[in-house]
Amino acid sequence: MDSKLRYEIEEQINKELYSAYLYLAMSNYMNSKGFKGISNWLTIQAQEEVDHAMKFYNFLHDRGETLELKAIDKPEIKWKTVKDVFEKGLNHEKYVTGRIHKLMDIALEVKDHSASVMLQWFVTEQVEEEASFRDILDKLSIFEEDKKYLMILDSELGKRTRSAPLEQ
Repeated sequence: MDSKLRYEIEEQINKELYSAYLYLAMSNYMNSKGFKGISNWLTIQAQEEVDHAMKFYNFLHDRGETLELKAIDKPEIKWKTVKDVFEKGLNHEKYVTGRIHKLMDIALEVKDHSASVMLQWFVTEQVEEEASFRDILDKLSIFEEDKKYLMILDSELGKRTRSAPLEQ
C-alpha cells in the first residue's frame, strides 16, 4: 500500500475517534442541561464514529498493514446553546468530509482501487452525516431557543436508536 495513503488513513482513524470524543462531550453537556433525548442522539452519533474508525482500522489490517495509533485530542466541553452544539457538529462534519475527499484524491492518484471503493462508502456517508446535522439546525432556526420546541426536539431525538454496527 502506498505509504502516504496508509499514513492518511491512520490519521483518519484518529479523526474518527476524535469525532466520537467530541460527540460524547456534546452528549455529556446536553445531559447536564437536562436534554436527555439530545444526549441520546449524540451518544449514538459517537458510537457511529467509532464504527467508522474501526472500518478504516480493519481495512488497513486486511491489507496487511501495521498501524501507529496516535493520541486523541481533548474536545471542547462547553457550548452556548443547543443550536451552538449542532452548528459545531455540522462544522466538524464538513471538516471530516474534506478529509475523506483528500483520502479519495490520494487513492485515485496512486490508483489504489480497493481503497477507492472503500472510501466511496465514506463519501456517501458524509452526505448523510452533514444532512442529519443540517436538518436539526433547520428545525432549530425556525424556533430558535423556544423552550417548548426544545422539549419537543429533545423528545424526538431521544427516539433515535442504534442500528447494527457497520460490517468491518
